[in-house]
Amino acid sequence: MVVGAFPMAKLLYLGIRQVSKPLANRIKEAARRSEFFKTYICLPPAQLYHWMEMRTKMRLMGFNAESVKPLNEEAAAELGAELLGEATIFVMACSCLVLEYWRHQKNLRLKKGERRAAWTAMRDEVDHLALALEALQAQVQAAPPRGALEELQAQMREVRAQLCALDPPPAPEE
Repeated sequence: MVVGAFPMAKLLYLGIRQVSKPLANRIKEAARRSEFFKTYICLPPAQLYHWMEMRTKMRLMGFNAESVKPLNEEAAAELGAELLGEATIFVMACSCLVLEYWRHQKNLRLKKGERRAAWTAMRDEVDHLALALEALQAQVQAAPPRGALEELQAQMREVRAQLCALDPPPAPEE
């Protein structure tokens, strides 16, 4: 059995069965008490199940099953109540699976949205840094080269030296 391989799945299965078993028992009890419930809810599925089961068994044994004798009312009511109880348990289990699947998909969508938001924020930050880099590169290109500044300083020193050589310092007045 596959459920035995997964202890949590087995535990979940037992939990669902335990929770839905009282509901199934109430349905069986209602089938025994209420004539309407017995006649219109329990008997038709029980007779159909009995008919299909007997035809299948007869065909498997090699007989031609043209007509299948219906179950008596008491046995059909009991079988119908059992079928309805088991169907209730099955529906509860399927509902749990569907709800778990929806919860898992919701979590995946949330994670995907978070990743998308993080990716967008990172892309915006990279774009911002690229613009800042372009601005810095433009400033660096607009600035005069370092060698030109040194040349300019050397020329200014020469001009100062020439100015100082042309104008003697004034003599102090006495």
